[in-house]
This record gives sequence, structure tokens and C-alpha cells, in this order.
Amino acid sequence: MAKGRLTPAKIMQLGTGFWGSKTLLSAIEIGLFTELAKGPLNAVTLTKRLQLHPRSARDFFDALVALGMLTRRGLRYANTMETALFLDRAKPSYVGGILEMCNVRLYRFWGSLTEGLRTGKAQNEVKTGGDFFGTLYGDPQRLEGFLKAMTGLSVGPARVIAKKFPWEKYRTFVDVGCAQGGVAVEIALAHKHLAGGGMDLPVVQPVFEAYAKARGVEKRMHFHSGDFFKDPLPKCDVIVMGHILHDWNLNEKIMLLRKAYDALPAGGAVIIHEALIDDARKQNAFGLLMSLNMLIETHGGFDFTGADCRTWMKEVGFKRTQVTPLAGPDGMVVGYK
Repeated sequence: MAKGRLTPAKIMQLGTGFWGSKTLLSAIEIGLFTELAKGPLNAVTLTKRLQLHPRSARDFFDALVALGMLTRRGLRYANTMETALFLDRAKPSYVGGILEMCNVRLYRFWGSLTEGLRTGKAQNEVKTGGDFFGTLYGDPQRLEGFLKAMTGLSVGPARVIAKKFPWEKYRTFVDVGCAQGGVAVEIALAHKHLAGGGMDLPVVQPVFEAYAKARGVEKRMHFHSGDFFKDPLPKCDVIVMGHILHDWNLNEKIMLLRKAYDALPAGGAVIIHEALIDDARKQNAFGLLMSLNMLIETHGGFDFTGADCRTWMKEVGFKRTQVTPLAGPDGMVVGYK
């Protein structure tokens, strides 16, 4: 392209991208999409319902229209099909939990990305002597919100895993680091012959069991209480780990894969699903940004390519491996023992 035709438009759009991001996050925080799920509203009524100041309320609503998050017909605003399905807190398809966490925590921590890049150190609560996970797991209400957020992040990929993996060849599975149980439940719903379960810290058990019961699969779901660093993994035909490996450094990743290998029978399988970085490291921007998020959030975590994971699987003994795309930026790596 000739220099005279170059513009800074893409640069400016990316550089100011946090404007649109924070507009969406604030809309989720104040319950805008949940309110509009009850029916379209004009700006005056919507402003009063959400207790906003009138100065910029109209600009706020119209910005969300321009960003594709709302529609407006005449004077009345309404959800789009996507925001009606995924950002209404009353629906089981709500994925806003993870975005609520982005708003409350990650938005400010990412302001220290430059420091993280220079020091290689986490930039979250640990900088002020805090412990995010310790505090989180000690507060049942906050923990349940976090576990629900993990379900919102995983349920789409879980439905694809339920379709693309040959579950008919297996009888039992365990989701390690199961959180609320979103992945395990979707697999169980799709395959009535399976007996499944989840492994997580003891405090997670009531949340997991309540979710399994609400989805009608509690008779085929068993919770395994334990710490996957300290305890052996449960014996089963298939072990699932979703958004787990990226939290840890390379040695810890390999250790967890080795634990999975030891827990499986001959012919068993491990499924690792993450926002896999593409092997060329040029296309999946979300996966690469998630890896930067691991810099912000963890002491040694990082995301990885499918090829990386296949190499680690072979190192611990898995004989056959494959990579399969899932929903959005996510993919799964399967290792067969």
C-alpha cells in the first residue's frame, strides 16, 4: 500500500479499545442487559431504573448501540440477540460472571502490565501482600460468584467437547479443577451412559453438588475432594482439565500431566482445553492476551500452543495426541495412554 493511503485508524482503534471495553463492563455491572431483558425502554425510563445521572446516560446507551451491544428502534433500547442470551443474569446461559471479575479486578491490574513485562512478576493482589485465591476460597459468596464465572467461560467449549470426543468408548470421567461443574455437567447431559465427577478443594463441594442437582445429573456426578498438587488424581477412563494448565509454570504443567497419566488405565485419555495459541503464534490474539493475563495473575503461568502441549504429553508417556478446535478461541489437546 502506498504511504499516502496509510492511516492510523487501526492503531487508534486498538489504542483506545479500553473505552469500549469499560463501557461494556460498566453496563454489565449496573445490570443494564438484565433490565432490558424485561422489555425495551426509552432513555429516560432506563436512566431512572439504573439510577444514572442524565448528563451522559444517552451517550452511554447510544455508544452500546454503536458497539453492537444494544439495538434502538425509535426511542426505545433493547438487547441484541447475543446480549439477551448471554448477559441476562436471570438466564443459565449468562457469561457475564467472568466479565464481572474483569471489571472488579483485572481492569485495574492490567494497568500495571508494563511493570509486569519488566519484572516478570504478578501484578494482582500479591503486590500489596494479598492472596487472591486464599481470600476467594475463604469467602463462600465470592467463591460461588467466581465458580459461576468459570462456568460461563467453559460451557461453550464443553458442549463441543461433548460432541467431538469419542465418549461412546468410555464409561467414567473426572473434571480436575472442576469449579461449579459446568464442563462435567454438559458432558453428562450429552452422554447418559457416563458416570462423571469433579475434583476440587473441599469448599467447592456444595456448589458443585447444587449445580449438578439443578441440572438433573446429580445421580451420575461424584465430587472428589482434594488438592491436585498434593493428592493423586481419581482413577477413571478420561481426565479433563480446562483452563488449569495455563495457571502454572512448565515443571508444574508436566507434573499435572504425569499425574493424569498415572491415574488413567491403558487406552484412557486426558483432555486439556484452553484458549490454545495457534502454532504459528500469529492468529489467536485472545490466547496470547490470555497468556499475558497469566503474567498479571500468577507467579509462573503461561498459555501455550497445541504443539507445545502435545510435546509435554509425549514426554510423560502418552503415545497418541491430537488437537481439535472448539468454540471461539478455545481448542482441546487429547492424549491417549
